[in-house]
Amino acid sequence: MEYRIEQDSLGAVNVPADALWGAQTQRAIENFPISGLKPYRAFVWSMALIKRAAAEVNRELALLDAPIADAIVTSAQEVMDDRWSAQFVVDPIQAGAGTSHHMNVNEVIANRANQLLGYALDDLKKPVHPNDHVNMAQSTNDTIPTAIRLGCLWRLAELLRALDALADALAVKAREFDDVVKSGRTHLQDAVPVRLGQEFGAYAHATRNDRERIATAGARLRRLGIGGTATGTGLNAHPAYHRRMIERINTLTDLNVRSSGNLFESMQSLADAADFSAAMHTLALTLTRIANDFRLLASGPTTGLDEIRLPAVQPGSSIMPGKVNPVMAEMLNMACYQVMGNHQTVMLAASAGQLELNVMMPILAHNLFQTMDILINALNAFTLKCVVDIRANREKAEAWLAQSTVLVTALNPAIGYLKAAEVSKEALTRNAPIRQVVLEKGYLTAEELDKILDARKMTEGGIMGGTAGDRV
Repeated sequence: MEYRIEQDSLGAVNVPADALWGAQTQRAIENFPISGLKPYRAFVWSMALIKRAAAEVNRELALLDAPIADAIVTSAQEVMDDRWSAQFVVDPIQAGAGTSHHMNVNEVIANRANQLLGYALDDLKKPVHPNDHVNMAQSTNDTIPTAIRLGCLWRLAELLRALDALADALAVKAREFDDVVKSGRTHLQDAVPVRLGQEFGAYAHATRNDRERIATAGARLRRLGIGGTATGTGLNAHPAYHRRMIERINTLTDLNVRSSGNLFESMQSLADAADFSAAMHTLALTLTRIANDFRLLASGPTTGLDEIRLPAVQPGSSIMPGKVNPVMAEMLNMACYQVMGNHQTVMLAASAGQLELNVMMPILAHNLFQTMDILINALNAFTLKCVVDIRANREKAEAWLAQSTVLVTALNPAIGYLKAAEVSKEALTRNAPIRQVVLEKGYLTAEELDKILDARKMTEGGIMGGTAGDRV
C-alpha cells in the first residue's frame, strides 16, 4: 500500500495515499480495532449537516473566507449525499465523547474540500484545515450530542411510517376477522369468548399507542445545544452562532429544531436520547408480545391452536419435509431482543455523564442508530411478509370454542357462581355440553339457555339474557 504523511499535534502519521481521512483518524483506526463495526450513516449524515451549516454561518459572520467556506459546504453536502461512505472508518467503541468520529468527519470534509479547490491530498499547502476551518466554532462536546439528536430525527418519520403501516395492516385484519368467534384465553387457559377481530384490533391499538410515545419522545430531540463548544459557555463561537445555526439547520432540513434553552444542560445530559430509546424499547416489548401471540395462534397446525395461518415464506426444516415455521414472527422476536439490549447500553451510557460532559456518547449513538435501523427494517418486513397475508382458520377457532366449558361464565347472573361452577365441573368430568347439564339439573329452560349461551353476544359485553340496554 502507498502512503502519504499527515501531521497532527502528536507528530507525523502514515495515511493510505488515497484516503480522504487524516492523521487523527488513522490513529483511531490503529488504536481501536475493537468490533469491526463502522458508524451508521445517520451519524455521518448528521455530523456533515452540522459542518455544512457551520461553514455557511461562519461565512455570513465574516469569520471564514468565502472560497474555503464554499468548498466545505460542497464537500459536506457530498458526504450528506452518501458520496464518501467508505471514508468513515472509526470503530464505534473508541475514545470517549466521540472525538475520533468527529475528527474523521472533519478530516474527510477538509481533504475533499482541498481537492475541490485543486489541491492534491499530499500537498503541504492545502488551504482547508480540519480543525481551523471545518471545525470552526465547534467542539466534539457540542457537535456529537447535537448529531445524535439530528441523526435520530433524520429517520424518525421513516420509523413512524413503518409503525403506521403495521397498525393499518393489523386494523385491516381486525375488520376482516371480526365475525370469527373463538375462545379467549387467560393464563393460557380457556376464557370467555372473544372475536379474532377484537384480538387484532387490540394489537393495532397498542401499536398506535407506541407510535405516539415515540413521536412524543422524538419531539424532545428537537432541542439543540449546538454552540456550547467545550463546556457550554460558547467559547470561540460568535455570540450569534447558536441562534444562526438553529436557523440554518431548519433551512437545510425539515427537522424543525429549536434551541435547548440551556447549552450547559445540552452537553451534560443525554436524558432526551435515553427517553427516545425507552420509547423504542417499549415498542419492542409490544412487538415481542404480538409476535409471541402469532406463534401461539398459528401453532400446530395439527397439534396446536391453529386459529390463524401465517404466510409460508420459506421451508422450515432441513430434515422434516413440508414443515413451515413462523419465521417472520421469530425474526421480529430476535430484532426486539437486540433493541432491548441496546436500550440497556443506552441507559448505562446516559447515566455515565460527569460534570460538563458525557464521554460515553459514541456507544450511545451507535446503539440508538442501530435500534432505529433494526426497527424500521423489521417492522417493514413483518408487515409485508406476514401480517398482510394472515388468514383466519375459522373452523378450528370455532371448534375450540364449542368444546369450552368456560361458556358457563355467562350463567353467573342467572344461576349464581356456585351452581355455574358445579355445572362446569360436571360437564368437564362427563365430557358433556354445558347446555345438557343445565337442562338436566333444571336450572334454566331451553329458551333461557338460547338467550344466554350466545357466544357472539358474549363478545359484546353486558348481562347475558338481559335486555339490550344491559349490554350498552
